[in-house]
Amino acid sequence: MAAGHVKEYITRVASIDGEIYPRWDLTKPLPKLPVPDIHMTLQKYLDIMTPILTPEQLQRTKLIVKDFGKPGGLGEFLQQKLKNVAETKDNWAYSWWLDDMYMRVRLPLPINCNPGIMFPARYLETRHDQLRYAARLISGILDYKTVLDVRGLPIDRCRHKEKGQPLCMEQYYRLFSSYRVPGVKKDSLITNSTKLMPEPEHIIVVCMNQFFVLDVVINFTRMSEDDLFTQLDRITKMANESEEKSAPIGLMTAAPRDRWAVTRMQLMEDSTNRDSLDAIERSLFILCLDKALPISFNHQQSFDQTSRNVRDDVSIMLQMLHGCGSKHNSGNRWFDKTMQFIISEDGACGLNFEHSPSDGIAVVQLIQHLLRYMEEVRQRRLARMRSICELPYPRRLQWKFFQEVLQEIEVAATSFDRLIDDLDFYILKFDHFGREFPKSQNMSPDSFIQLALQLTYYKIHGRFVSTYESASTRRFRLGRVDNIRANSIPALEWVKAMVGQTTTTDEAKLQLLQKAMDWQTKFMTEAILGKGIDCHLLGLRELAAELGIPTPDIFTDEAYKISNHFSLSTSQVPTETTSFLCGYGPVVPDGYGVCYNPQPDKIVVCVSSFKSCPETSSDFFAATIESSFLQMYELCLRVNAQRSQQEIPKIRNFGNVNSMGYTEIKSSPRKTRLIRQKNTDLISSRDGDVKENGK
Repeated sequence: MAAGHVKEYITRVASIDGEIYPRWDLTKPLPKLPVPDIHMTLQKYLDIMTPILTPEQLQRTKLIVKDFGKPGGLGEFLQQKLKNVAETKDNWAYSWWLDDMYMRVRLPLPINCNPGIMFPARYLETRHDQLRYAARLISGILDYKTVLDVRGLPIDRCRHKEKGQPLCMEQYYRLFSSYRVPGVKKDSLITNSTKLMPEPEHIIVVCMNQFFVLDVVINFTRMSEDDLFTQLDRITKMANESEEKSAPIGLMTAAPRDRWAVTRMQLMEDSTNRDSLDAIERSLFILCLDKALPISFNHQQSFDQTSRNVRDDVSIMLQMLHGCGSKHNSGNRWFDKTMQFIISEDGACGLNFEHSPSDGIAVVQLIQHLLRYMEEVRQRRLARMRSICELPYPRRLQWKFFQEVLQEIEVAATSFDRLIDDLDFYILKFDHFGREFPKSQNMSPDSFIQLALQLTYYKIHGRFVSTYESASTRRFRLGRVDNIRANSIPALEWVKAMVGQTTTTDEAKLQLLQKAMDWQTKFMTEAILGKGIDCHLLGLRELAAELGIPTPDIFTDEAYKISNHFSLSTSQVPTETTSFLCGYGPVVPDGYGVCYNPQPDKIVVCVSSFKSCPETSSDFFAATIESSFLQMYELCLRVNAQRSQQEIPKIRNFGNVNSMGYTEIKSSPRKTRLIRQKNTDLISSRDGDVKENGK
């Protein structure tokens, strides 16, 4: 009955979507990703590098680019070869992009790669409540998987440029069938896309750092929710009663990839370990039953929650990102698995997902559908499935550890704890206005936020840097993402005017802002239409290597390295509520990770950095984002008032505002406390579209 209900739910959602976009023929295959014009790509490359290079660096780069792109030169030769490759593949960029973005990266997965997602909090007062919700979650996932198995999800549609155009859905179908295998120098993404291997019928439950096989189908019969609860209860008792506490092998999946690859090969020498690894790698997903965390993990600014002995969102997001340390829940993980659901005794729930099979926006949309469906099932109180009479006990996975492996686990624990302690994470819930204000000014909310981030970084650091914002290319076959770069020449001109380095009027500042937004919107549109520069340059570089051609100068030039050092790594991941959040770590040691969620009347921004970098501070960056938003807001209102000869509404007392546009703070950035002024009521208006991008 539940399976029939989920199909009815999906059909209902799909039919609504079809009524909105009736003109698109969903039976036609998606187009292939085009190969951009090489000369346009090279010009864009110079444009985005101009604001972040010294004059000497820029002059050298211009000469190198000119030589690479000259008629009959190496660039045109590689371009033609790339076009030939594109004719033979569904997506010429996919494999090169996957290796460069994920498979060749040797850093630990948690914080550096795997995002964390926080679900709306549950009120789970007892272990019984935790297991009941876990059983309902498993049952809901299995219901939803019946639709995934027949590739029956409603087609996602474009929300920007050619609205309603179908998007590639392949990412969804990899979520419960993929696994990342560590390798020396390069990992592998394994996806069961054929029918040669039998479909897995089990999940892995992790409790107290111990791994258990929970069969969800027995004798061709799927377990009922009550049966799942019974098995989960057995697992928790088995974990608590275990006399021998196994070494926390899950910590190895948080080690640098080369070290974990070598250790995994050592484990595979024993048949017991091979069986355990195989059970984990072939499972549908991982379910982590976590211990409650102390209130000490709350952020230092969360005075209200801490005084009421309530966990804050920062604490919960950290649990989803890394488990909060080897003495808490970090060993209760297996970070190589694509989907890893987390349910804590204290009601914190969420997901840690391995990023290589899918982009964040697809995962978030699937989870939101899943949670809505689970709530419908709960409210309808559908007839329960028949219980299985005799349930075999869940199986605890066994391990045989050599001394070298035990030493590696200890090293991994120390290294991971150090990385966890280094993460600086803050969540800004900006409630003065949301995405409706930029729209009321005929501005793109995403461009508004991106330019606010450029202004923020410049205020703090006095310069522009390479900025990554993911742009979906899913309107093409096997499409993933390219890069929107906000570090443009028009943006720099506007920022210098905003901080007072160039003297000009408010009217001129707003015109500069509009010019920067027009550039940003044009670059974004071209990126989502397959004319981005990052994948194109990557393809030319990788193709040269495959052809045995010495690396072209354009890719050994210092400017190319600078262009790929993303001190600002950003993405928009819109969700239905602010209680559903996504976050991740920085991608470089001296950078910021910024994941933002524009709601109609508020903007939520998750900011991360590393404490070991003396120049970065997440709460100071968040405070400066807040001042940038308000500075841009006031600029718009002042110009509007000047144009209409009306009085400007007084909205805020900034205190001592310096020439950089934010409140002066006496102490150092590391010790700064986020300044809050809660005496402002701003305008919110109707809801609207958000473009389809995400990390």
